[in-house]
Amino acid sequence: MYLNGKQKAAFGIGAVGKDMVYALSASYVMYYYQDLLGLPAAFVGTILMIARIFDAFNDPFMGVLVAKTKSRWGRFRPWLLSGTVLNAFVTYLMFKAPQLEQGGLMVFFTIIYILWGMTYTMMDIPYWSMIPAVTDTPKDRENLSVIGRTCAGVGSALVQVGTLMLVGFFGGGNERQGFAMVALVISIIFIIAEIICCLFVKERQQTRMETVSVGEMFRSLFRNDQAMITVLAILMINSALYITSNLVIYFFKYDMGGAGWVGNYTLFTTLGGGTQILGMMVVYPLLRKKLSNTRIFNVALCMSILGYALLLLICFTGLGGSLPAICVPGVLIFAANGILSVLTTVFLSGTADYAELKTGHREESVIFSMQTFVVKAASGLAVFITGLGLDLIGLVGNTEETGEIVQQAASTILGLRLLMTIIPIVLLAVALFFFNRKFILTDERAAQIAQELQARRAEQAQK
Repeated sequence: MYLNGKQKAAFGIGAVGKDMVYALSASYVMYYYQDLLGLPAAFVGTILMIARIFDAFNDPFMGVLVAKTKSRWGRFRPWLLSGTVLNAFVTYLMFKAPQLEQGGLMVFFTIIYILWGMTYTMMDIPYWSMIPAVTDTPKDRENLSVIGRTCAGVGSALVQVGTLMLVGFFGGGNERQGFAMVALVISIIFIIAEIICCLFVKERQQTRMETVSVGEMFRSLFRNDQAMITVLAILMINSALYITSNLVIYFFKYDMGGAGWVGNYTLFTTLGGGTQILGMMVVYPLLRKKLSNTRIFNVALCMSILGYALLLLICFTGLGGSLPAICVPGVLIFAANGILSVLTTVFLSGTADYAELKTGHREESVIFSMQTFVVKAASGLAVFITGLGLDLIGLVGNTEETGEIVQQAASTILGLRLLMTIIPIVLLAVALFFFNRKFILTDERAAQIAQELQARRAEQAQK
């Protein structure tokens, strides 16, 4: 079954909406609760990590619930729509925290963030699970993965580029009020986008998914070695990215500093977001004409590592205050991440075929529940490292709306630079090492598996 342009566009619109709300949470929740509301950074990071551990149990249950769902709207769309509405509401509440003492605010943040993770899972697993369920054509699946990841990059970029400027516009100098209004606008866009996705993207009627117990699901995941190595790569790559996205706002505010730090941050994130989209839409397709997906994956990982190494070098050569100089490694990092986000989705989608060939069971929601969990786990790990790191280096936040930026100690600035570069380099190097040792789903092998499955299904249909 081939997909038409309307279905592809609707799927892409859904990605824009859901990644706008995800980017707001992943990039600004630490800044909002630590820098603006004054909670200890290590506490915020710890709660985020605990929430991710909770999601380790929530995500698999969600995968099973989706697999067992039967409705006139299919398996995926009821969860996609209901999860969207709930998550939009929770997102708004998360960035409109009530005026509480520190103890009360800690309790509020703990509850609201766990709820955010649960409701995001409700819509994210069904969304990505639709890729192998709406088409059985490998090329269409790859195209849909590219569209989904490209449009997700657009949504993320829009938030990265516009958030602080809109916070200033809506808040009139009050960042706390500004964040509440931005969260409201993004939540409304989110709901509209997923409604469009639900209206036009439909799964194939003949799609078959096994309904399994949670225990069997975990066993099947551990048997799927290719899904597990892809999941490891996603964890390392996204952890590196989220550490950068959580720390870069502090870098521009306290390291580069100055009255125009918001403008510099906005220009950098605009360039980064645009480069990430170009990586998905232009660089990846161009490389794909000449190279295999596995080769492109290695090139992109090396390009990202080079970008971080160059950023570290620039910070220690006196060019750290130059926006053009900082943008050079930024281009390498963001372009590489755009490519990698497409490829990890393509690889993960291919592991559904791999699992079916090995076990006879087709478990899209099982596999993609791991993607949702791992992406959120990466975010939690990154913010935990960020929070612990910010407390260790002694960063002092701007909890009072005085308009003056707190001057940080030289040791704090040094620690900030190291946190933002060394840890991502290590994580990406781990991904590069294990991927090259363990991953076997080359282009040729993936095509062979798809052909074998089509032949098996045709044989079963004749019986």
